[in-house]
Amino acid sequence: MSGERLTIKTPDGDFSAYVARPASTPAPVIVVIQEIFGVNQVMRDITDAFAAQGYIAVCPDLFWRIEPNIDITDQSEAEWKRAFELFNAFDVEKGIEDIAATIDQVRGIEGSTGKVGAVGYCLGGRLAYLTATRTDVDAAVGYYGVGIENYLAEAEKLAQPLMLHIAAEDGFVPKEAQALIHQELDNHIQIEIHDYPGCDHAFARHGGDHYDAAAAELANARTAAFFKANL
Repeated sequence: MSGERLTIKTPDGDFSAYVARPASTPAPVIVVIQEIFGVNQVMRDITDAFAAQGYIAVCPDLFWRIEPNIDITDQSEAEWKRAFELFNAFDVEKGIEDIAATIDQVRGIEGSTGKVGAVGYCLGGRLAYLTATRTDVDAAVGYYGVGIENYLAEAEKLAQPLMLHIAAEDGFVPKEAQALIHQELDNHIQIEIHDYPGCDHAFARHGGDHYDAAAAELANARTAAFFKANL
């Protein structure tokens, strides 16, 4: 059963999450953290794919404080402009609070084993890293996270496994930032980092300009193995 809505409650108000369920439960939960386009078809498809792998997958609407139910694509200039407006208006601290509230709530969702992972893309990649350092999530994966280099000191608080996928030619993550990430995080016992040479930002986004099928397949296989081992 997929496509249901879950209401996440916070002290600041309630927001919705898209939920996809696996064929059988009990199952671990994976919180899918959105890009800058809202909970759109791409994010719903990713959520459905995790459910097909046997997880209860939940994609919370993290832009609800700006405007609920944003659902745009990367296919037009106007939508890109709107996406960057949302990105700039987004409050990262509140976003992490909302993810923490989602994790707390879905641990006890019907059919859950109590184990919760998080995976994020783009803006969500940064949020996945911060989810790993600031919440009690059991495991987290970040795809081409933007701005992680600004939060590297937080890695010392990291108690659970984290995997990062880095696009070597990422237009939003300069080489200097990538070098800093490696310098600070390579030797961290809980962190596994994979680089994808020749790949640009969002190489795993189906239908995106920089989609790279081989790199996406490799990254997704690594993610699947990582969650299997840790959840």
